[in-house]
Amino acid sequence: MIKIKICGITNHEDATLAASLGADYAGFNFYKDSPRKVSVKAAKEMTAALPGFTSSVGIFVDEPLEELIKIVKKCGLKNIQLHGNESPEYCREAGSRCSVLVIKAIRVADETAITAMQSYLESVNYFLLDTASSEAPGGTGAVFNWDIAVKAKELNKPFFLAGGLTPENVADAIEKVRPFGIDTASGVERLPRRKDYEKMKTFITAARRT
Repeated sequence: MIKIKICGITNHEDATLAASLGADYAGFNFYKDSPRKVSVKAAKEMTAALPGFTSSVGIFVDEPLEELIKIVKKCGLKNIQLHGNESPEYCREAGSRCSVLVIKAIRVADETAITAMQSYLESVNYFLLDTASSEAPGGTGAVFNWDIAVKAKELNKPFFLAGGLTPENVADAIEKVRPFGIDTASGVERLPRRKDYEKMKTFITAARRT
């Protein structure tokens, strides 16, 4: 069954709703410039309240390694998503020292993204393919060419498909790409820091049916 990740959660209500709707992963953003940034204290409280079937993911962008380790341990995170220019060595050490699974985000503009992925094959557990943008490391709500994601499957490394996924297009995305998982943030929001219950419900239902 495809894995579903609801990212950019900022409050208890949204975390609870995402889990109650069956989300496999809940993403908490620690990037200082993100409109969805959460404090360590708030993230710790939210992750502690998640049911066992919903796994916490901390999103980081070029975070100093020692600081990342402190946040991961303090919040009890199960996974880390590295959305910056982290090296394969950084990814490997972060995963080992934190005892967590590592998701490396790859910004996709063209097929050079596949070349970039090859450098990380032995250093991470999963990839996340997101739309390349000069405006932000992720969460822009823009879709990239899914043909590139299909080609990326040749690397035989599981990945989450992200980038502009909404309740309206998620079924098409899954049918075309058949990824390990899907990821959405802005696609199920009513405000930048608040999720929309009906959008989350429709998104998850459409994904499960597909």
